[in-house]
Amino acid sequence: MRQSKKVRQELLQQTIQENPFITDEELSEQFAVSVQTIRLDRMELSIPELRERIKHVAEKTFTDEVKSLPIEEVIGEIIDIELDQSAISIFDVNVEHVFKRNQIARGHHLFAQANSLAVAVINDDLALTAESKIRYHRPVKIAERVIAKAKVVTSVNEKGRTIVEVSSYVGQELVFNGIFEMYRSKIDAKDVSK
Repeated sequence: MRQSKKVRQELLQQTIQENPFITDEELSEQFAVSVQTIRLDRMELSIPELRERIKHVAEKTFTDEVKSLPIEEVIGEIIDIELDQSAISIFDVNVEHVFKRNQIARGHHLFAQANSLAVAVINDDLALTAESKIRYHRPVKIAERVIAKAKVVTSVNEKGRTIVEVSSYVGQELVFNGIFEMYRSKIDAKDVSK
């Protein structure tokens, strides 16, 4: 039996509060109504679209945390970060990110998402990519969502650099990965000698 509009809207509001990153399509499936109905419900409830919700959560949560670059310079939206440990961002591939001829994302967008996440995870006022080794596993197409996960592998290596590994996925499928050797301005001398 279908839920009444009032009940559906209450459940919709609760669902979005619990998971602000849920898409209209996922909500449509969950509530067995059209995507348009979900959008109308959101408008009536003054709930912003996904991109705005992500931006709001990211600004509220991470503005004070990310030190190495302004949050608006990160390619994609940071959804989780623990400085000098790990970070996650999402990037939706839109028409401006793809080649017109085949609708495949330009590689520099995937690299930029991973590289900026590797910079953002560094707990320092200045962090720069000194070296990287990257691999593209499969083309990413328009309308796909890329989830990049960064993990600090080595805090400080023998060169005084931090090693960050970034793996990017569409769903559960690995589409890109890279190892980034990061220069940072503040290195404790005792860390380098380890």
